[in-house]
Amino acid sequence: MIKLRNVTKIYEHRELPALKDVSLDVQDGEYISIMGQSGSGKSTLLKAILGEVEHKGNIIFTDEKDNLTKKIKIGYVPQKLNIEKHMPTTVFDMFASCISYIPVFMKKDKKIYKEIKEHLKIFGVDRLIDKSIGDLSGGELQRVLIAMATKPIPNLLILDEPVSGIDKNGIRDFYQILNRLKAEYDMSIILVSHDLELANQYADRVILLDKEVIKEGTPQEVFESLEFKNRFGEL
Repeated sequence: MIKLRNVTKIYEHRELPALKDVSLDVQDGEYISIMGQSGSGKSTLLKAILGEVEHKGNIIFTDEKDNLTKKIKIGYVPQKLNIEKHMPTTVFDMFASCISYIPVFMKKDKKIYKEIKEHLKIFGVDRLIDKSIGDLSGGELQRVLIAMATKPIPNLLILDEPVSGIDKNGIRDFYQILNRLKAEYDMSIILVSHDLELANQYADRVILLDKEVIKEGTPQEVFESLEFKNRFGEL
């Protein structure tokens, strides 16, 4: 589905590259967890895949027959959104503005309202459709964001540390949702995370990044490697 070949990014104000010759493949229906210390290039790598930063090297998208394609459907869930408390915009308003050309201040389209509510139901947050974005808890907001990122269903879902600020039960629920999406839609997932336990439980493959790919393999292979222990210590 996605092939990265020697992807390198050097920011003008830095002497050292943010990414250096990163090469990896992302297969259909594969869940990859990217790990690394602060400043290791994780977010830059995601931005390169999303087309948000210029870089050297190639990022190639292919279809199910391995034919080159210009683009694929990508959903994205950021680490956080800067939302003011008690912001009046509702979940419906924000969602509708992303999937419809109808301005949110106009009368609600019943068909779109029903469509959004049905999609929110998949993630157990359909009851929040009329609630203000600023009044949502961290877990509720992340569920709404993942619902938005998967409408329409993407080929690839990218998540940048999406569970910061969510309690332990909410985090486990979030990962279970990801696992269900992967199973039901054969969706590929790239997730930046520091949660070793959940990566070990759900990820097919772990990429250890430090400007370049230091180690990759199954969670067990990476977590038991010398490269991982040198950076994070013994588990």
